[in-house]
Amino acid sequence: MAGAGTTTHGPLTGVRVVELAGIGPGPFAAMLLADLGADVVRVDRPGGPGLGIDPEYDVTNRNKRSVVIDLKSEDGPARVLDLAERADVLVEGFRPGVAERLGVGPGACHARNPRLVYGRMTGWGQEGPLAERAGHDIAYIAPTGVLGMTGGPDVPPTVPANLVGDYAGGSLYLVVGVLAALHHARATGAGQVVDAAIVDGTAHLASMIHGMVAAGAWQDRRGANLLDGGCPYYGTYETSDGKYMAVGALEARFYDEFVRLLGIEEHAGARTDVARWDALRATVAARFRTRTREEWTAVFDGSDACVAPVLSLREAPAHPHLAARGTFTDHGGITQPAPAPRFSVTRTSVRSGPARPGTGAAGVARDWDVPHLAEDDRAKDGG
Repeated sequence: MAGAGTTTHGPLTGVRVVELAGIGPGPFAAMLLADLGADVVRVDRPGGPGLGIDPEYDVTNRNKRSVVIDLKSEDGPARVLDLAERADVLVEGFRPGVAERLGVGPGACHARNPRLVYGRMTGWGQEGPLAERAGHDIAYIAPTGVLGMTGGPDVPPTVPANLVGDYAGGSLYLVVGVLAALHHARATGAGQVVDAAIVDGTAHLASMIHGMVAAGAWQDRRGANLLDGGCPYYGTYETSDGKYMAVGALEARFYDEFVRLLGIEEHAGARTDVARWDALRATVAARFRTRTREEWTAVFDGSDACVAPVLSLREAPAHPHLAARGTFTDHGGITQPAPAPRFSVTRTSVRSGPARPGTGAAGVARDWDVPHLAEDDRAKDGG
């Protein structure tokens, strides 16, 4: 239940989440739950997670509150179990077996709260030959086949930051699993463990591609297919000022508008003639190099040619469409993506900036009825 005075901040208002602090996909998943209105209490360890940026700028900790608990101390596990008893969801990202050794594994938590949804976020999963091995995003997506399909045919695979593995294959699948399990728990009273592995989620993201491979519609190599840069009207092209335009004119009517506005209508018949694709690519590249990105943006503005400028992270918030929608927001002096998706009734927002470790202890102690958290906080401050 929501604490006294709680107002609606999204569809998950009233849902309580305990996040055992970590890095990467766990914090992002908890941020998404917090953006959707959940009351997320992040359990930080003394000294911080050991890897990351200044907490002041870590927007993955926005809309959360933080308490500091040393899980290796004598009473640390009991403090976490007190929170788990009052929570709907717990999220952790330790290696398999670590939470159990610390005394806050699923067994201990469910003994206190049988309805708890226990979300586990790892790279390799809770079982399998590599389950206990260390890793990061790039090593998790490599064996799934997804890393190997990104990039050009004659260069190493392109590294997609940590978006495909950590956040798409990891965080988003954890959140989907947690919400499904929460629905089940509220219907039946039975909590469960959600095993979200980056390798599983990333492999799942490529479901359509696997179907295309089976149908003979996708070659198992880079830069040779419709959606991987192999197609000359689905890719990026450099402009005269060293910037880029993105082209995605797949369907016939979009392609026809694309070649018309680009001024290469003599290539209208090349769309389905693979033998002409090399010549088409060269012509398209040459045309884009004749004008700046801004000039080409103006040419294609308002059209259905499926062409857009490739913007940098700092440029993106000023894009007219994104600005009109409020896709980005400013909070506490930090420009950042606004919560997504959007809801017609239970609206979401950035309510608070990144939670500093331990600063939420008093409020959590009051709202969750765990008074010792405030006592611990006062003791650290000298009384």
